[in-house]
Amino acid sequence: MRALLFVPADGGAKLDKAMASGADAVIIDLEDSITVERKEAARVACLDFLQRMQPQQNRPKLLVRINGFDTGMTDADLDAIVAGQPDAVVFPKAEGGATVTHLDAKLTAREALTGIPQGSIKILAQAVESAAGLFAAGDYLNSSPRLIGITWGPEDLSAELGAEANRDEHGQLTEPYRLARSICLYAAAAAKVPAIETVYVDFRNTEGLRRDTDDARRDGFTGRLAIHPAQVAVINAAFTPTPEQIDKAKAVVAAFAAQPGAGAVGIGGKMYDRPHLVRAKALLERVKP
Repeated sequence: MRALLFVPADGGAKLDKAMASGADAVIIDLEDSITVERKEAARVACLDFLQRMQPQQNRPKLLVRINGFDTGMTDADLDAIVAGQPDAVVFPKAEGGATVTHLDAKLTAREALTGIPQGSIKILAQAVESAAGLFAAGDYLNSSPRLIGITWGPEDLSAELGAEANRDEHGQLTEPYRLARSICLYAAAAAKVPAIETVYVDFRNTEGLRRDTDDARRDGFTGRLAIHPAQVAVINAAFTPTPEQIDKAKAVVAAFAAQPGAGAVGIGGKMYDRPHLVRAKALLERVKP
């Protein structure tokens, strides 16, 4: 998944517009964008939207961001939306593999009650949104076969730290949040799942988004959360390999296939070793139809 676009669960026409935005995934939000007094109506709207959209062919993935365990509202969210068979839930303030295992159990029980095959609903963990989540980020491996990715969130983290801002006057992340971003990358690598970059809140700053997203791709992220449909095209472009990159990756794979015992191969006067092969295979896996 390249662009994952947030939309409030009670967003009405915004939900339909999100489906046509070109995003690879639409995240129906029951958490931050929904006030407490609107939660119940938003759950009803979410289920209705899922039931209407889920059968459609060639649609974006449908994810639902539920409320985290600390809110006491997780069970009510799951009770309301599992019957709509979302492709995944976004799990805010995940704090280690044990919390994902706990969520897995909650999903398993509700899948059984609604007749949905076990494991159908996956989990995208927002794993570095709190200080506790940062320190627990290394143990997601084997926490659940549902886990499909790890992302992070500087907004909640900066609120917990009491910070005035998480970016400087040039739009760059400040040191505490650069650390959190890096830990997200390492956590995803350790868990053997994709790392998804966080939102870029200055949604009118297209050039800033492009630079920031290019940096994310360079560093190892494979997709990005979006908060506005205008961000989708920029994010998709950044995470779509170019024909030149695809051809290069194919050449690396072919060269190692021709010399299966080699530790390194030469292509066009340059040497490529086994880590290059791993990256080439990962790139080609992302572009599979």
